[in-house]
Amino acid sequence: MRINRIVASAAAAVTMLASIASAAPVPVPTCAAEEMRDITTMELVKDMGIGINLGNTFEACPDWYGEDWIAKWSDGTPKDYEKCWGSPEVTKEMIEGMAKEGFGVLRIPVAWSNMMAHDGTYTINPDYDARIHEVVDWTLESGMYCIINIHWDGGWVNKFPDDKEESMKRYSHMWEQIADSFKDYDDYLMFESQNEELGWESLWNPWGGTEGKAESYALCNEINQKFVDIVRASGGNNPKRHLLISGYNTGIDRTCDALFKMPNDPANRMAISVHYYTPAGFCILEDKDESWAKARSTWGTDDDYKELNGWLDMMKTGFVDKGIPVIIGEYGCPTKGKESDSVRRFISSVCKSAYERQLCPVLWSTPDSTTDGGDIIKGHYDRTAYKLTDQQLQKELFEIGGKEFSPRQSTPAAVKGDVNGDGVLGAADLVTLSKWLLGDKSAELVGEWKNADLDGDGRVDTYDLCLIRKSLLQM
Repeated sequence: MRINRIVASAAAAVTMLASIASAAPVPVPTCAAEEMRDITTMELVKDMGIGINLGNTFEACPDWYGEDWIAKWSDGTPKDYEKCWGSPEVTKEMIEGMAKEGFGVLRIPVAWSNMMAHDGTYTINPDYDARIHEVVDWTLESGMYCIINIHWDGGWVNKFPDDKEESMKRYSHMWEQIADSFKDYDDYLMFESQNEELGWESLWNPWGGTEGKAESYALCNEINQKFVDIVRASGGNNPKRHLLISGYNTGIDRTCDALFKMPNDPANRMAISVHYYTPAGFCILEDKDESWAKARSTWGTDDDYKELNGWLDMMKTGFVDKGIPVIIGEYGCPTKGKESDSVRRFISSVCKSAYERQLCPVLWSTPDSTTDGGDIIKGHYDRTAYKLTDQQLQKELFEIGGKEFSPRQSTPAAVKGDVNGDGVLGAADLVTLSKWLLGDKSAELVGEWKNADLDGDGRVDTYDLCLIRKSLLQM
């Protein structure tokens, strides 16, 4: 490194001050990037504690193959999409409230195709991307970890078997954009490859034999490998980012099948994601029977506990005991048509059974909803009161694996040109650098010298001084 103290013309630069002395300072970024820690994914997942989903919010979407009714009947802004399935506008207080209730990780399902142009480029809308950034920032600032994914997103992932080339193009280009956009975030942000859609009944019917099974699993494995390859090649902190791999349809038995393979990862920083909605009659159906299950209003028999522990033992044996951490990305049940004690019993029991086996449980939580008769069906987390609706449940979950509220104190990112170390770029930096170039011993370049090297040529000279002046004049 060569630092040139060039006196010639530096003195003249001091005369620039009059025109920029009143310029506003450049603010420090709200969520500065930190270094990636030297911890394993198993250690990171353990540190998450227990989690919650921001469900029916950023994954809310119109029918991609039909009419975009959200754009038609609203202003078509990012917030119109996030509210279209009943959520109030997400606020910092809403996110912070989740951390205060004891949750250590927030999963944010995302439909990135919202506001995407139908031109075949699959370019993510910058305003939509910025809105996701804002909520991710709030999550990290609250002290929670954050998981973002490509969610159901209108169901386009289901087209993979019919048009693999175009579907892979879309998947790849979307993850290239997401990875690049968030590449400077630290390891409190995790990427998840997909939601539940990696697995296709058009290739293999799980209830109809084994024909097509190997083909369907191979496609699932290929997509997960593509995800890892894209992220690892995307720069920033992404070569070391901890990644969440979607299991086959996120089903426990299907993910534990020998045909499912974890991707090859040079960083060896991956966890596996499965979901738990068993029994379906209690966890999925509300108050109406279906051909594949009968609705149940209660949960908590000896057989129920045996079933729960059996499934989670399968994940512990199949993955955790082999050094692969597990995140139950979704678990939960509706409140409509359910006995409140059974709802509390089920959620706390799944949480406890998972946590005791070193699996991170992430509760599926959606906004309040309204029945056709006008009755309000409460969600598990009250998005206007900023707390769990059932405070007895909050106490039980906190006792299992809750975390004390601890907002992060991020180290501010270096502001390019801030040579006096006050956190902003202002006229004082022009004065300091001018004096330093003139050899004034009272002038000191605070912090990393490269912060003064605006043109990146490995030297600090009058060219950098001119670039500071230019930046100030453009404010």
